[in-house]
Amino acid sequence: MAEIHVDVRGETCPVPLVEMRKAVKKAQPGDVIEIIGNNAASKKEIPMAADALTLKVESIDETDGIWKIRILK
Repeated sequence: MAEIHVDVRGETCPVPLVEMRKAVKKAQPGDVIEIIGNNAASKKEIPMAADALTLKVESIDETDGIWKIRILK
């Protein structure tokens, strides 16, 4: 099991979503993809995209406007 870190701080849609999808393609079943960003729209879109791809959103945390979303493939 690996962890893939995707840092999209400062990026706006659709970049965070595109980067998340790239990471999902590279990931093996059981891997955790952690996306870090600060775009409010992406914070909503990434979990919806994960659901559409039947991936499990493990957690969504936010501190000082920086969010971290963990997705299990």
